Amino acid sequence: MTRPETTRLVMKFGGTSMGDLERIRRAARIIAAEAAKGKQIAVVVSAMAGKTNELVAWTDGAGQAAAGLPLSDDEYDVVVASGEQVTSGLLALTLRNMGLNARSWMGWQIPILTDDAHGRARIEDVPGDVLGAAVDGGQIAVVPGFQGVTRDGRITTLGRGGSDTSAVAVAAALGAPCDIYTDVDGVYTTDPRIESRARRLEKVSYEEMLEMASLGAKVLQTRSVELAMAKQVPVRVLSSFIEPDENGNLPENAGTLICDEDEIVEKRIVSGVTMSRDEARITLLGLADRTDAPADVFTRLAEANVNVDMIVQSQARTEGAVNLTFTTGRRDAQRAAEMMTAAKAEIGFEELRIDADVAKISVIGVGMRSHAGVAQTMFRALADKGVKFQAISTSEIKISVLIEDAYSELAVRALHAAYGLDAL
Repeated sequence: MTRPETTRLVMKFGGTSMGDLERIRRAARIIAAEAAKGKQIAVVVSAMAGKTNELVAWTDGAGQAAAGLPLSDDEYDVVVASGEQVTSGLLALTLRNMGLNARSWMGWQIPILTDDAHGRARIEDVPGDVLGAAVDGGQIAVVPGFQGVTRDGRITTLGRGGSDTSAVAVAAALGAPCDIYTDVDGVYTTDPRIESRARRLEKVSYEEMLEMASLGAKVLQTRSVELAMAKQVPVRVLSSFIEPDENGNLPENAGTLICDEDEIVEKRIVSGVTMSRDEARITLLGLADRTDAPADVFTRLAEANVNVDMIVQSQARTEGAVNLTFTTGRRDAQRAAEMMTAAKAEIGFEELRIDADVAKISVIGVGMRSHAGVAQTMFRALADKGVKFQAISTSEIKISVLIEDAYSELAVRALHAAYGLDAL
């Protein structure tokens, strides 16, 4: 798939890009440069960096609803969604001061329709007719990200990183590509703060980006990539710190295009190495070797909305028992451990251990489908550095290993070199 032939464009600016009035002015200059090319533009914005945390703290300080009253998640959303309303208005004001026709559109005015899961709502529909008519008429529409509205008119928020999802949803509704401006200038082969020889990728497939986002890369929110892939929205990641030149032009071939795999002519075996330290390992020692025991464990975890990733079962020292190890996010680990301990008798295990000093290292690439030896290269590179792995999980286009956290950065650098990513 190639980028659609359209003059419509959706641009998204994150919290760092909206951090203060000077940064909002820089974003406005970037928008003006695109408008000067004849683009019909909708802009999606985040709240100022740190503002959402402040608003969440205020709601925490206000306290919970009294006994007998429903939870206040709906009012939480009213407060927390206000950060994006402020930046929408400020950006529209700034654009008008530059002589551009701009207007802010709240989520309920478009509308961005969501379910009623307040604080973590999912977008159900974004009718594009009204917004499309506005941008086609020459108006720059400024839309607050992160927020939507239920079908009965209550404000919702989409969860952390939800502005990326808002931008992709608006782009899908308008049949437009989506440019996401952030504090990095694209998607890299690994975190440049860990490996100075990391390289910016010109193109990444939806599937690769989805794996990267879910495995520790913080460039885009996972749900936004899922939506872009489902709706075939081309997404470009760019730096918001670029400036148009004296002719109003932005740099050519800037950023990273996230697109369909077929649009990438040369398939790399491995495109990137990611690291996630938000991991914890839980082991149930002496679990009864019943065929339904693992099902019992993971059913309980699923009912408590605890996401599990790597799973390893091994023979226990006790006859008729096994050891079951699984990983989950650190925030969920203590809750999962407490739940397992409370049901120890029903589940039937001897001891529970939890280890948060672990990290997940992953290599990702669509070329894995057609090349042998990817795993061998990974394990040899780790062995040469004396790094032991504790668990493994794989998919068609990724291999992940769980290792001691102390070796995480060493492992990233070793794998980056082993796959030749510093030579791209």
